[in-house]
Amino acid sequence: MGDKSELDLSAANCKVMLIKVPKYVSKLWDGVGPGGSVGKLKATSKLNKREFTFVLKQDLVNKSDGELKIPAEYKLHTQGAGNRIATAFSEGMPQDEPEDSPMDGSTEQQAGKLAVEGLVAERAEFRPLGGDNYMEMKRLQIKKALQPVRTTKAIDKRVTVKPRTNHNVNMFIDKKKAEVVKKARLDKDHVMEMLFKAFEKHQYYSFKDLVQITQQPSPWLKEILKDIGTYNTRAPHKFMWELKAEYRHYQGGDSVPT
Repeated sequence: MGDKSELDLSAANCKVMLIKVPKYVSKLWDGVGPGGSVGKLKATSKLNKREFTFVLKQDLVNKSDGELKIPAEYKLHTQGAGNRIATAFSEGMPQDEPEDSPMDGSTEQQAGKLAVEGLVAERAEFRPLGGDNYMEMKRLQIKKALQPVRTTKAIDKRVTVKPRTNHNVNMFIDKKKAEVVKKARLDKDHVMEMLFKAFEKHQYYSFKDLVQITQQPSPWLKEILKDIGTYNTRAPHKFMWELKAEYRHYQGGDSVPT
């Protein structure tokens, strides 16, 4: 790939038209190689108003899948860009290099090269002209959409299903329930002892961490913390708990690591 940090701005002031095409046309265009032809664009002028008609190449029309024949002619409904500012970019495609070409790296530089093609000055939308092909295509699309995704099939061989006392889904749910052990409410002195040991390591704790350390019900733990701790509501230790001054084993300037 080329160096994508370099951007070609030679066509930055050009004005381009952004065209929205149907998905089935876009799929056909994706199969056309670089420099290939996809159709012809006809421009006419009536009463100082431009009209564009696009005729899809017949080879692409014949490539349409199965019995779904796509329309060959489309009308471009144009409108201004409005207040939205959009820019069109392009990326160079790698091309086949002849065997006797010099290995100077020029082909590699073109591959993946980014360039600005211009500012979007006008927007347009492909709309197929009404015809037999279009009506048949819409009929087949509706018919396909109405087909059920899942169907019932008759099987030739006999399938024996053994009954089970419990299915994997139920076993998984039961296992999850067993893992959630109900937290037992311990004696207050015992919980305070666990809290003091925790605060010997760190000065500040979140309530979630204290619940995990003590494995106590939240209401019971919060009731004990209100007696021995202080809840910080200001930065830098906002929403954190610390011991009250009378329960600390350190003095004002000497604090335990946080």
